[in-house]
Amino acid sequence: MTATATTALPARALLLDMDGTLVNSDAAVERVWRRWADRQGLDGDEIMKVVHGRQGYASMALLLPDRPMEQNYADNARMLAEETADTEGVVAIPGAAAFLASLHGLPHALVTSADVALSTARMAAAGLALPDVRVTAESVGASKPDPEGFLKGAAELGVAPADCIAFEDSGAGIKAARAAGMRVVGVGPRAGFHGPDVVVEDLTRVRVEAVGDGTLRLHIGRHLWQVPAAGCREG
Repeated sequence: MTATATTALPARALLLDMDGTLVNSDAAVERVWRRWADRQGLDGDEIMKVVHGRQGYASMALLLPDRPMEQNYADNARMLAEETADTEGVVAIPGAAAFLASLHGLPHALVTSADVALSTARMAAAGLALPDVRVTAESVGASKPDPEGFLKGAAELGVAPADCIAFEDSGAGIKAARAAGMRVVGVGPRAGFHGPDVVVEDLTRVRVEAVGDGTLRLHIGRHLWQVPAAGCREG
């Protein structure tokens, strides 16, 4: 369902998730995780409800709570290599290229659960430029929904977390940004189930301007997706 609205949000920096927010990598993610689910004897549909937004080892810990973490880390390393090599169907979210170009010279960072190799491969496959400031899996000790990545991104930019706006698509990512004390723009259909401040279908109607003394104004145009009512859950 859509609604007609125009929103303007002040900020000093923007923190951008990658998968589902800048890059549509769902097809590649599904291929790799469904193969893993088959090997573990798990239902692929059920595991896909868990894996978005988290580092692989963290998803595995939720799905197989009795399995040693050493095995999760080993599986995660293998799967990262598989995902890095598999860029078929990886494309930019509509509006992502123009939005990133508009951020040139403005404070922003990539905050992703992917590692350096995977984030570089997917952004290149989607034809998107990597932001100069990047917080990747190697940068943190805890996966989203822990706020560490967003807090590090804000610190790298020298901006207080409360003055940042995060862009996210997943429940884990939105929870992480909220825990960091940030406002959240949810991107795409998954996001609306997890309480962002506003939800957009894609990035085509998102615009940012510098208004002086380090302040940005984020303009979010019309045809927004409504945030689902309380009690609705992701199917």
